[in-house]
Amino acid sequence: MKDYSYYSIINSYQIENNYCENLIKEISYINNEPIWLKCFRINSFYNLKKIKIPKWGNFFLKKIFLENSSFYNFHDYKNNLNLKKTYKKFINKKKAVDFIYNSISIKTTMKNKLLKNGIIFCSINEAIKNYQLMIKKYLGKIIKQYDNFFSCLNSSIFSDGTFVYIPKYTICPIELSSYFRINDEIGQFERTLIICDNYSKVSYLEGCTASIKKKSQLHSAVVELISNKNSIIKYSTIQNWYKGNVYNYNGIYNFVTKRGICIGKNSNLIWIQIESGSSITWKYPSCILKGNFSISEFYSISLSNNYQQIDTGTKNIYLGNYCNSIINSKSIAIDNSYQTYRGIIKVYNYSNNSKNFTSCDSIIIGNGKIFTFPINLINNSLCLIEHEANILKISNNEILFLKKRGIDEINCYNLILNNFCFEIIKKLPLEFYYEINELINTIINYSII
Repeated sequence: MKDYSYYSIINSYQIENNYCENLIKEISYINNEPIWLKCFRINSFYNLKKIKIPKWGNFFLKKIFLENSSFYNFHDYKNNLNLKKTYKKFINKKKAVDFIYNSISIKTTMKNKLLKNGIIFCSINEAIKNYQLMIKKYLGKIIKQYDNFFSCLNSSIFSDGTFVYIPKYTICPIELSSYFRINDEIGQFERTLIICDNYSKVSYLEGCTASIKKKSQLHSAVVELISNKNSIIKYSTIQNWYKGNVYNYNGIYNFVTKRGICIGKNSNLIWIQIESGSSITWKYPSCILKGNFSISEFYSISLSNNYQQIDTGTKNIYLGNYCNSIINSKSIAIDNSYQTYRGIIKVYNYSNNSKNFTSCDSIIIGNGKIFTFPINLINNSLCLIEHEANILKISNNEILFLKKRGIDEINCYNLILNNFCFEIIKKLPLEFYYEINELINTIINYSII
């Protein structure tokens, strides 16, 4: 398999169409994909040529597309010692984990045990082969190929990812998780599809890390979640990509499209995300509340330092009656970092008696900057929409107050910020509670010192 550059794919209108199609066909051939999926990729590529790279925001995207970095890399994982060491370090044999290394899924644990209960947990490429009708029915139905530039890019060249299906009247007995690792100078374009059938429940955790490299790499993922009648999907993300050097050069560019839909009555979708890595992050998990009495909950912690740029938020679209959503966003900007919260609450005129409460709280340390852009589009007078926002700056008086009680300066900041984030951290699975606290403390210690 050849290594093709981002430049070749994204600026493909400058190259012959046949050449670009051959790149996509080669990926499809390696994965032994059906004709309909090959057409899905090629149609996405044609849409990609018509869509421009987003220019809003305070970000500089040009250089990532001009670097000669590969977007697909197949590993001989059986003979790769480095890969085996990474796998053993991060995989717990007692947990169900799908391990994606660079471009492909290396191992999915406990999938046969789960299958005895009718639960499908495997890589997206394996699901395409074994559950083709289900994948064909749902792939790209929530996030269309032409939705935005990066979803188009992903639909053209996605390599692997995770597929989860929870059958009716089933509560998944264990936490499901995927671990995404970028270990070489390569882009990662994974795809995740989770379907929870009627009266079912699943908790899924996604972790992301990358090694230190000399060039910035691109991560562009697509996540689609489908929650049916009386079902619950709890989707948690801990994003700790490599953020680059002290000026955040050469870090990961993280552009992700995530969307879920609550189809049936009393369906529930819970988003929990921790953002601490990558040089630049764009991420706006959104939920379509279609079923009556459906619920969406969004909890987020964004922690940035040095010159990181994080542009995140959430979108809730109300279609059903008596729908409810909660948004709780915590932002911490340290040093010279930038953070932006963009939120949209859109209530259609036929969505009666729906509610939303949004809380955006921020803390600034040093020269950090935080911006909030909430948009409420309300077309129904029978709904209740509330929004509050607070921006605080830790003062010397607060630090001095704690120091007088025998707490050193570093622990003063740790105490304040951990208390600030506690409400969201406690919603994560217990085994990750202390790890996140430790991650926050490490970042604070490094920044304050």
